[in-house]
Formats: sequence, structure tokens, C-alpha cells
Amino acid sequence: MALEKFFRRKRPQVARGDDLPDLWSKCAACGTQIYNRDFDSNLRVCPKCGHHHRISVAQRIEFLLDQGSFEQTSGQVYPLDPLNFEDTESYPERLRRAQNKTGRPDAVVAGRGTLLGRPLVLAVMDFEFSGGSMGSVVGEEIARAAELAVQEGLPLLLVAASGGARMQESALSLMQMAKTTVALQGLSNAGLPYISLLTDPTTGGVTASFATIADVIVAEPGALIGFAGPRVIQQTIRQSLPEGFQRAEFLLEHGMVDLVVDRRQQRATLATVLSHLTRRSA
Repeated sequence: MALEKFFRRKRPQVARGDDLPDLWSKCAACGTQIYNRDFDSNLRVCPKCGHHHRISVAQRIEFLLDQGSFEQTSGQVYPLDPLNFEDTESYPERLRRAQNKTGRPDAVVAGRGTLLGRPLVLAVMDFEFSGGSMGSVVGEEIARAAELAVQEGLPLLLVAASGGARMQESALSLMQMAKTTVALQGLSNAGLPYISLLTDPTTGGVTASFATIADVIVAEPGALIGFAGPRVIQQTIRQSLPEGFQRAEFLLEHGMVDLVVDRRQQRATLATVLSHLTRRSA
């Protein structure tokens, strides 16, 4: 009996809790189970239905720019609470939670880099930081990115992902719409290209300002893009909205965006666009 017990096959012990590796993800659109290594190599696009899942700022920079080329210039400006805003919690408490979660002072990262060898200034909004909401720091960092591009004679690529203006900063947040628009005018005056890449979601004051005044507006497939949400619009006008309203493909059909580009083709497409706008060979 003891010998039989000795040779009996034992089940491997699997670590539980935080030590258990997360090997699989489920597609939010079609429910397909995807091995995470394959998911990452496919740039977080479902291989079955093509749904583009949201990605982090770090992943976005890695997917777009040449390896090791990114040099961050943002991150020195921190948000304040001039209005002493408080609802269920104080604004400083909300900011601390978002800063601890993302490891950055506010909802944007900007810097220099190269895309298939082409130098540019890149700014990427972070939806994980308070829904990518636009406050005074976001406006300042985007304005600084535009000014850096002008100073160095480089094109600007901005990746938008935002729920809109940050209500805790009230009118100060809305003022960033004008501030960023004026800063971007400097690129136009200098004859430098500005490309906007709209990702899911891009809404509110961000859509109504810097995200949609680019020379070329590119969107990811299926991205929600608009000012007010579809439900608010439907309740306001008391009419049913068309299928796919405010999605990237609908907006392409109606002339609001220039291109809808699969994430896996974005580097090549953006490099081609830059080559035409800067008169450099592809």
C-alpha cells in the first residue's frame, strides 16, 4: 500500500491569489479567449473580430515609435486645486489616487521620438488618469508639445483619449480649449504638420478643440468620437440615432475624420502621411 501511494501521480500545486499569472484575456466584443502573449503581439486587437481594446500610454508609445527613441519632456507640471472643489471627496484626494494609479502627475505624456526613422513630437493622453479628462495641466502640456515642435521644426502627433473637460476645474478646464488651439496655430504658421489620432473614447471639450483641428485626422476602428454622448443627444433631439452613430466608421463616411486605420497598420500609414506632409521619401 505504501509503495502504491509512493508511485501515485500527484497533481501539480498551483499558486493562488496574486501569484497566479494572468495568461488569458477575453475579447470585450466577441468573447473569444486570447492568450495574452498573442494578444500583445497583435497590438491588443482581437484576432477573431478585430475589436481594438484600450491600451496604456506605455503600450501606445511602444507600438508607435521606434524602440528606445522616446525622450519624455512632460511631467514637470502638477495640477492644483484653485477652486477648493469637493463632491464625495476632495479634488486633491482624487488627484492623488489617479497619480498613484498611473505614476504620472496628470493625464498626458509628451516628448520627442522617431517613427520609422522620422523625428516628431508625440503627445499621448492617458484615459486611466481620471478618464483622460482635460484640466489645466493637460492643456499646458499639449501647448508645450506644440511649442516644442515649432522650436525644433518637427511635426506633432497627438493621440487623443478623453472623456472631455475636467469638471473639478470648471472654467479653468474649458479655457484649455482655446489655449491648445492657439498653440497649435503656431504649427500651421510654421508650415509644420499636425496629425491627430483619435482612440476610444474621444469626447467632450477635447473633441471640440485640439483633437479635431489637425491637418490629418486618423481614427482607430470602432472608436467612440463625439461631443456629447449618444444618449444625451437622443434625449435632447427626441429622435432615434443611426446605427453606429459617433463611431469612427460613421464619422469617416460623413467627413469628420480622414482615415480609419487598424492599429497594426498605423506606423506604416502615419509614416506615409508624414512623408507626404514633410516632403520626405517613404
